Amino acid sequence: GDAINFLMEHTGASFTEAVHDLAQQCGLSVPEDTRSPQEKARDAQQSKRRDTLSQEMARASQAYRQRLKDAPRAIGYLKKRGLTGQIASRFALGYAPEGWRTLAGVFPDYADPLLVESVVAFEGEGGPERRYDRFRDRIMFPIRSVKGEVIGFGARVLGNEKPKYLNSPETPVFHKGSELYGLYEARAALREKGYALVVEG
Repeated sequence: GDAINFLMEHTGASFTEAVHDLAQQCGLSVPEDTRSPQEKARDAQQSKRRDTLSQEMARASQAYRQRLKDAPRAIGYLKKRGLTGQIASRFALGYAPEGWRTLAGVFPDYADPLLVESVVAFEGEGGPERRYDRFRDRIMFPIRSVKGEVIGFGARVLGNEKPKYLNSPETPVFHKGSELYGLYEARAALREKGYALVVEG
């Protein structure tokens, strides 16, 4: 097929979404676009910011995946819950270690404001010097957009600590009411079967 049909099949996007996505990738605007030059510039800047935030979260996600390989307690927990290595790999599951600043070894500039904006770090009243990792000693579930970009995290404790789940708050790239966890991984099956069963949990 053509580029539009390919994108629709590959990402599960609608025709309009595929057209807009292709136009954006080529630096073009869709003909019905009635935005002013200032609005277009603002939107382009926001799009670039969203891409940067997603890249930071993808970097954190990769670090969490690496840490899972060296975390027998976390691996044991997942196996006890019936998850295989294949499932963990498919859903890019990871582990956030117990330390308060483990991501400082992943991000050379741990003081970068983007780490707080992408919600992988908190900042205390003392500024960047008081920064610490948001997620600690938790199984990490990256939340991906339908395009596969990491846009947030769900994190579960291994024991009975509270809160049991700690999820990413709303950000410029993550709007909880507009996302469905697992949709990226399920898109091929959705096309094949033609329907989906949506369940809680």
